[in-house]
Amino acid sequence: MYEFAVIWDWLSFVVRWLHVITAITWIGTSFYFIALDLGLRKNPKLPHGLQGEEWQGHGGGFYHIQKYLVAPEQLPQHLTWFKWEAYATWLSGFALLAVIYYAGADLYLIDPDVLDITPPIAILVSVGSIGLGWLIYDFLCKSSFGAKSTRLMILLYLMLIALAWGLTHLFTGRAAFIHLGAITATVMSANVFLVIIPNQKKVVADLIAGVTPDPSLGWQAKQRSVHNNYLTLPIIFLMLSVHYPLAFATEFNWAIASLVFLIGVTIRHYYNSKHLRIDKPKWTWVVSILLFAIIVWLSTFQTLTTTDADTSKLTPHEKHFAKAAYFQEARDLIQNRCMMCHAKEPGWNGLVSPPKGVTFESDAEIARLAREIYLQAGRTSAMPPPYLVRQGIGLNSQERELIVKWYEGALSTL
Repeated sequence: MYEFAVIWDWLSFVVRWLHVITAITWIGTSFYFIALDLGLRKNPKLPHGLQGEEWQGHGGGFYHIQKYLVAPEQLPQHLTWFKWEAYATWLSGFALLAVIYYAGADLYLIDPDVLDITPPIAILVSVGSIGLGWLIYDFLCKSSFGAKSTRLMILLYLMLIALAWGLTHLFTGRAAFIHLGAITATVMSANVFLVIIPNQKKVVADLIAGVTPDPSLGWQAKQRSVHNNYLTLPIIFLMLSVHYPLAFATEFNWAIASLVFLIGVTIRHYYNSKHLRIDKPKWTWVVSILLFAIIVWLSTFQTLTTTDADTSKLTPHEKHFAKAAYFQEARDLIQNRCMMCHAKEPGWNGLVSPPKGVTFESDAEIARLAREIYLQAGRTSAMPPPYLVRQGIGLNSQERELIVKWYEGALSTL
């Protein structure tokens, strides 16, 4: 039965790998087409119906690219639609959310000191927040309020701040950031799946039928595409943030997430202007640096103080690990070797917060993290880090075997 933990850990690795690959593909094509579209140049010699052209060099060859205002009079036999990158990124991302946060809801999704709910309820709230986020966004874009893009984006940003604050009062800080990213990714993917591609296909169908396309279709697709453009960088930050407690495990984590979206806007504005070959607004970097300085400052506030976890807040499964054979020996070993880093106030020089927000200051915390301890320090030698091992603070084979006996013994008697 213990092999299941190893297999599941590898499954999460493979799904994460797939998600990163698909995300790179989607973001890469998105950035390329944004640069291409903004870099097109008009030429009076271009045939009717062409908006612009651009010459590019890559890989020892030259490419001549032309963009039609709507579509060519006769479509080519082979036409590539750039859509599967977005779909695959969302599907792999949701799979990763399920493998890590749903399967490990007690550990990764629920913080009893924030909201003490059961895993099924937490998962329902998670799925509901992702779906509701898209529905509200789509409704606002289609409403009369969304006719003016600037005021729409201001309202959406204010709603994003409220969303960030709300998520941090539902889940763990790490899960709140992941869900903010998941909602954003859902908006971006649904924009492609439900608006951009369908509208483009409607335009093509009208042209083939000899009907003048509805100009609002192009405007709607363009609006959603602009939103996707400015959301790309913040979503990458949110995906990476789960490895940095200074981002997600601080009192003002919701404000940090909100400011990151502003940084995404300023940086993309600079590059969009650059691609247009107009004056590059260097002030955007000044603003970005100032916003990031505020983020660093916010992260230095005292982290949320919570009462020490106690076994009354553990699930029956976790209580079992706290009462299992070898637990006391394993606990003493873990606290003796790991507490210099994994404490609310780490004693290791240079650490201002525990790595990944993990602490081992109580029996309950150790029992709750039994599976991770087993994988990181029992089955593998990932922890403690090699530097500490060279300092004589590592774990020898007998000590690692003790952790294995504790976890596997507890698992075998469930």
